[in-house]
Amino acid sequence: MLVERGIQVMNFEVVGDAYAIASNYLRKTGAITHSMVTDERLLRIIIRMFQHGEYNRLKLANKAIAEFEARVAA
Repeated sequence: MLVERGIQVMNFEVVGDAYAIASNYLRKTGAITHSMVTDERLLRIIIRMFQHGEYNRLKLANKAIAEFEARVAA
């Protein structure tokens, strides 16, 4: 991750990997469709968590899965 003059630049590799892990799991469970289109709800959850300081791709994926499933169930 790069930080310059107080501006945080998003590490797209971490976010992309976390999204791939989470979406793969959610597709296998049937929570999201098997289309090639990005699920915006899941991506927004991951980006928000990343912006709040979670940079570990596995933790991002697991927390996003839990929050996504909780929102779908509600």
